[in-house]
Amino acid sequence: MAEPFPLAPSLWATTAAPAPETPPLVESGRADVVIVGGGFCGLSTALHLAERGIRPVVLEAHEIGFGGSGRNGGQVIPGLKHDPADLIARFGRERGERLARFAGGTTDTVFDLIARHGMDVPHRREGWIQGAHTEAGLDDLARRARQWADLGAPARVLDKDETDRLLGTDRYLGGWLDGRGGAIQPLSYARGLARAALKAGAAIHGRSPVTALDRTGSGWTVTTAQGTRLATERVVLCTNGYTGGLWPGLAQTVIAANSFQVATVPLSDNLRRSILPEGHVSSDTRKLLLYFRLDHTGRLLMGGRGPFREPRSPQDWAHLERIVGKLFPQLDGIAFDHRWCGRVAITRDYLPHLHEPAPGLLIDIGCQGRGVGLQSAMGRAIATYIATSDADSLPLPLTQLRPLPLHPLHRLYVSAIIAWYRLSDGGIR
Repeated sequence: MAEPFPLAPSLWATTAAPAPETPPLVESGRADVVIVGGGFCGLSTALHLAERGIRPVVLEAHEIGFGGSGRNGGQVIPGLKHDPADLIARFGRERGERLARFAGGTTDTVFDLIARHGMDVPHRREGWIQGAHTEAGLDDLARRARQWADLGAPARVLDKDETDRLLGTDRYLGGWLDGRGGAIQPLSYARGLARAALKAGAAIHGRSPVTALDRTGSGWTVTTAQGTRLATERVVLCTNGYTGGLWPGLAQTVIAANSFQVATVPLSDNLRRSILPEGHVSSDTRKLLLYFRLDHTGRLLMGGRGPFREPRSPQDWAHLERIVGKLFPQLDGIAFDHRWCGRVAITRDYLPHLHEPAPGLLIDIGCQGRGVGLQSAMGRAIATYIATSDADSLPLPLTQLRPLPLHPLHRLYVSAIIAWYRLSDGGIR
């Protein structure tokens, strides 16, 4: 996909820890496992495979963290879009509860990896607050908090006064707090995963786009744009929102929506203390949700949906800049020094999908905007599956590829859905 509008680099690119050396693949050879995609899932899979003594090679089309892994909001949010009761109704009690516990523990995976490998990653774990902008949203949040608390999560409902105090805005009716959530510098985290994987024995090659996957006997031949080839028994494909035509029909199973973000200039101490004063991260109950946090440099980040197409000018971020002033009147007129966007893979059922369309080829796709924790934990599960061939080690059953109907028209109907959601969500009062 094309690069975003060439403005200043993203906030994460400006403030990230240095990247490890990941030169292009220049020599053909063999690998135990070839991983296509150098984001959170690919890097976590590589790290956990290497720790098991399995030699993986990661091939990334651009640079480590180029896609959504290096362009997200850095919020580490547990769970899935579906609440535990919904998962149990869908998968049955045993599998549904197991999936809920997996999803609830994804944030632990991130912070444990940062600590265990001594990663140079600014991070904070004070919890995630979801604010409700309607009365119906309040009912949903109370039910959600109760379900997670029943599973042992540090979850509780917030009344309006506490929500106002913890968020620094009076524009929500209430909310709930999940103490498992937190924040990271996502590009530094991607680079930290890469460093840990390299140290464990993985090989990682940037600027090595894969152009073909060919079945050869009982294994695979993976070919890059440079013409180099790797022979392997196993391929893991984890390209998510930047999935192209490498495997037929895969890109048609998701909507690769663009998530836009802006960051203010560093706030003064008094302004910083007036917004998210205890260091929480937040997103709300809107269908076109807003998500916001302070970063380690004292900037306020605001994220949300923008045009489905790639941005054409700074005006494509103007709606988020206006929202900052409406949510936080104390910041009305504040300057913004970073604007960027990244693609999120959204599936029809709002669940991650695992596919095995041919022997030795495993595909992970669909992060629904919660990729930091989800894909970190998914990589560990994939590594276990590859090492043991035990399908029960995967959090979800393997399913067939099912392209979305009328996918060639997805840009049109996604744009229409976004317009409808904006109307139904209502404005920021």
